[in-house]
Amino acid sequence: MICICFPNAMSPRKRVQDAKQENSAGNKGRPSKKLEAKTPSTHTTVRIFIQLSLVGLIILFIRFLIDVPEEPVKTLAEVGDIVGKRFYSVKCSTDYDKERTLYAGCAPRTCGRGVTDTLITQDEATQLLQIAKKGLALGGSSGGASILDLHSGALSQGDSFVDVYSLLRNKKEKVFTEQDFKLYSRVKDRIQLAITSEFDIPRDKLYLTKPTFFSRMTTKPPKTVHDEYWHPHVDKYTYGSFFYTSLLYLTDYGKDFRGGRFIFTDKDINKTIEPKLGRLSFFTSGTENRHFVEPVIGGIRYAITVSFTCDPQYAIDNPKLR
Repeated sequence: MICICFPNAMSPRKRVQDAKQENSAGNKGRPSKKLEAKTPSTHTTVRIFIQLSLVGLIILFIRFLIDVPEEPVKTLAEVGDIVGKRFYSVKCSTDYDKERTLYAGCAPRTCGRGVTDTLITQDEATQLLQIAKKGLALGGSSGGASILDLHSGALSQGDSFVDVYSLLRNKKEKVFTEQDFKLYSRVKDRIQLAITSEFDIPRDKLYLTKPTFFSRMTTKPPKTVHDEYWHPHVDKYTYGSFFYTSLLYLTDYGKDFRGGRFIFTDKDINKTIEPKLGRLSFFTSGTENRHFVEPVIGGIRYAITVSFTCDPQYAIDNPKLR
């Protein structure tokens, strides 16, 4: 047995009785000081109990989220792989049925997705990463996704876009060089050649189109719809002019950032290509290659989207230093 002893000879019950008597003797309707001292203590105890209960519920909810199994994903190319070239055929959607007549020899007759780590060198990819960093340092979205388009000059800044070339005119030092643009064009030409070769397209029938841009993805919460890159979409319908899409990655999954994998939403099982410095992924832009990018949950992800069309009215030239 544990005995809790109180100071003084008077027991707690006796003190309460005395207090009641004192109250009835001339202080009716007003609690004694002894009783008032207990009121805030009771409120504090209830408040602490509620707070602890809420914390407990939050912990249980987080554990529930962690324990929920992720949707299975098949990896077509892991970050540790060194891929000479892999190509995965998929059945074409009906998106190109009319266009095969309008753009004979260019509109996809076979569809699929390819990946290679050997088309672009590590040195070239590293130089392109520096171009992206230099340009994006001039602006940046208030949310988690920023773009730099050297063709149009569009640069994310805050919740909108500005013209990067207008910003450069106010700077004394040069940010971009002629060598930067020459490298960019050489890499674009090589990607275009890889796509025309894989899909058996005459080179003069495939054109660079817009938007073609650098992207930077961070863990910042979205501020505008442009920051919500994780929604599944089809490039052909999102951008209108795309027939073939390519992505050149400039950072490594798992090393430079976490999350941020590119996911194809196939009917049987989703498939991913893990980003890696210098890795090129390319695919037909129709419904057969519906996809999304996982939210970045750590670090910074850089890449270039290089897009191509069969419609000459949407063709754009290589960018030039202004």
